Amino acid sequence: MANTFKVKTNAAMPTSAGTPLTLYTVPGSTTSVVLGLMLCNVHTSQVTADVQLVSDTSDTETNETVLLAKDVPIPVGSSIELLAGNKVVVQATDIIKIDCNVAGKIDATLSLMEIT
Repeated sequence: MANTFKVKTNAAMPTSAGTPLTLYTVPGSTTSVVLGLMLCNVHTSQVTADVQLVSDTSDTETNETVLLAKDVPIPVGSSIELLAGNKVVVQATDIIKIDCNVAGKIDATLSLMEIT
């Protein structure tokens, strides 16, 4: 098994407020460990952000879509680090999505390790 550290970035998320935008989709035959997520407010006023895990993987039960963070306030010109110190394991086809109460005002940086 190969372990590969990666970074996934997206500027000006989401395209439309209220519609979460995909930041990362776990490739097939891969398990990933989320190491950290940074969200930066690039707007001229405070915004709130949501982080969503979309999962339909099934072991002994079927996973569901859940929020990892909801309505997190991010002040003007600030960044917030989410999931730091808490690892989140995601499986093939799982998706991490970001939403914001204002379209195009969050820059996102996701650090992870893919296990193939």
